[in-house]
Amino acid sequence: MVNTGQDQVAIVTGGGSGIGEGLCHELARRGTRVVVADIRPTDAERVATAIRAGGGMAESAAVDVTIEADIRRIVTETVARYERLDYLFNNAGIAIGGDFRDLTLEHWRQVLDVDLYGVLHGCQAAYPVMVKQGFGHIVNTSSADAFFPDPGNAPYDTAKHALIGLSLSLRLEGADLGVKVSVVCPGFVRSNVYDNAGVVNMPGLAALHGRAREQAAGAPARMMPADRAARVILDRVARNQAVIVFPAQIRLARRLYAVLPGLFERELQRRWYRSRRAYRVAGAA
Repeated sequence: MVNTGQDQVAIVTGGGSGIGEGLCHELARRGTRVVVADIRPTDAERVATAIRAGGGMAESAAVDVTIEADIRRIVTETVARYERLDYLFNNAGIAIGGDFRDLTLEHWRQVLDVDLYGVLHGCQAAYPVMVKQGFGHIVNTSSADAFFPDPGNAPYDTAKHALIGLSLSLRLEGADLGVKVSVVCPGFVRSNVYDNAGVVNMPGLAALHGRAREQAAGAPARMMPADRAARVILDRVARNQAVIVFPAQIRLARRLYAVLPGLFERELQRRWYRSRRAYRVAGAA
């Protein structure tokens, strides 16, 4: 388990839902004071209120990770109030899917601003603080997509690949300064990520919600609950694991891809062709 205690402090971006919400609850259960940071302040306060009602320590903060000053402000305010920052979970993320030929640079900027630069903003704000205090752990949320091509989801895939390089590079830099860095690569966790994903020029897919959209995206019927994912993440953060990959089928898929890349890619390509035919604008090529 994470060696948390009542004097330890964590900030979780994207803490108002999904894996972020699970992390907030589990951190609080383990005795850590949690700052629930989210672009939706009502979601952040809902989570913080639930934690306090259960006897935990939590507060909410409205944070847009695409604004560097926003995340720097919440880090500065947290350190000023509690005189430490033990954990920063850069967890906020979005997705916009669709055919590459339909995606504009604005679509790309929207995804990269949150999924890549949002994480970078968090690292830039927290890392100097942790170096100065001589301890701390930055945990960046990537995705299982970081290991595979993902046709129809290129901006998200690009960002998640980049987070591996960012995290592992920063991990080596911070090791002798007392700063730990881990990157989390989950797959098939139950959350609202599918419903919240933007879809471009694929109205058939955009009209789907809930389990129907998950199925269309290739998600299995059984997915890991967010609270269980949070426990897996925190247990492995406690061991200072560099790359945290789960569930087991993702680790298996990585091995298969390494051994049989052609077969794996043909299956991904087949699924994408089928989705494009089914959900793209009728009559489009």
